[in-house]
Amino acid sequence: MTYDGMADAASFYLVPIGEVDVTVPGEDEAGSVNLDFNRNGELVGIEVLSARRSLPAEFLKDAERID
Repeated sequence: MTYDGMADAASFYLVPIGEVDVTVPGEDEAGSVNLDFNRNGELVGIEVLSARRSLPAEFLKDAERID
């Protein structure tokens, strides 16, 4: 998992970071979650926006920082 503090976005990679072909955005009252798929239609990543509000603090503390 990575965390970008400037964007307040956490990304979970289900496979080694590779090419994302399509990002499908989703949003509800809890916040925004983007799903990343490769060209084969396989889910390869999940991005959580407003991560400080949506995720436990210990997840973000242990995440690789990219900001």
